[in-house]
Amino acid sequence: MVLSEIDRNLLQRCLQRKPRAWEDFVDRFMGLVVHVVNHTAQARSVRLTTEDQDDLCGEVFLTLIKDDFAVLRRFRGQSSLATYLTVVARRVVVKEILARKSAAPLADGGMVKPIPDTQQPVEQRVEDAEEVRRLLESLQGTEAQVVRMYHLEGKNYYEISMAVGLSENSIGPLLSRARAKMRGADVNPASG
Repeated sequence: MVLSEIDRNLLQRCLQRKPRAWEDFVDRFMGLVVHVVNHTAQARSVRLTTEDQDDLCGEVFLTLIKDDFAVLRRFRGQSSLATYLTVVARRVVVKEILARKSAAPLADGGMVKPIPDTQQPVEQRVEDAEEVRRLLESLQGTEAQVVRMYHLEGKNYYEISMAVGLSENSIGPLLSRARAKMRGADVNPASG
């Protein structure tokens, strides 16, 4: 999808600092930013308070206006403005969540409250790292990379999906297929 005429005009008005341009921009894209904030936090198993959500939305909009709208000036119109803003917002939110997670916890638990990861039962993770490394020899490419990140590095589905460029929903099935291949390799070891 290419840049719509409405968004092109809105972007030009913002970059030229026309009256009410920024307010119109925020009105148009606030819903999108709120959605990205909530979706990104949920994907990273983070609960947000209303204040956290407001802070993260503010961080996204501050990033957009920082250095005389530098992020908006870099937009080349090769996608819709909404798509571009989604990518920018997601990066800002992930960076902020990671920064807040690594900060010293506050007495009340701080901003970030991890949710138990119900999507990936712990018992499915292989305990014996040496066994995983040996069985990984039967896998190649993305399958091996995903198994290594999940079982040896302890990454979650979202982190893996971002690293390998696959959808988060495809990680579980890929792990299942890889486990089946690894079990087959374990039952039928190659002679050598």
